[in-house]
Amino acid sequence: MDWSKAILQVIDLRSFSSLWYWVLVAVTWSTINNWVLGVPSDMIHSARNKGGQADIDLADLVRINVNRQLNTAAVAGLWLMGIVCFVLTMLAALGFIYGVELAQAVFLLMFPVTIIGGFTLSTARLIDATQPQGEDLYRILFRQRLWTQIIGMVAIFITALYGMFQNLAIVRWL
Repeated sequence: MDWSKAILQVIDLRSFSSLWYWVLVAVTWSTINNWVLGVPSDMIHSARNKGGQADIDLADLVRINVNRQLNTAAVAGLWLMGIVCFVLTMLAALGFIYGVELAQAVFLLMFPVTIIGGFTLSTARLIDATQPQGEDLYRILFRQRLWTQIIGMVAIFITALYGMFQNLAIVRWL
């Protein structure tokens, strides 16, 4: 038994035809859309509808996560940005210049997530600067979630189109 052949059969490097890649895409976007600045979206709805202790808990959790993100950006922001840019550039070059499908698939997943990360940091800075309470805080969090959903839908659409194109191109060559 050739172990390398067995491993390559189990781990299909043609990502766009792999069910596991699409499960990863679905789980990634579902998770990202459910959490706004580290706060579950059901907690935002609950605080808006019930008020009281739920509102206080939401404000505390937002404050904690905003401070955490801003601290991370202040301490390691440049290093993280450099590493992320390097990885994205490497994936783009490997994927779209050298034709490595796995790199294409990872790039199409990571690039929009990186955009959302930058947008999340921008929203954290806005919350830190304005210190919104009540309805203003809900509005900012819902806007963040809406843009996350829009970016996610566009990213999934582009990834699906590109994946179908790749699969059809492979079938055409067979």
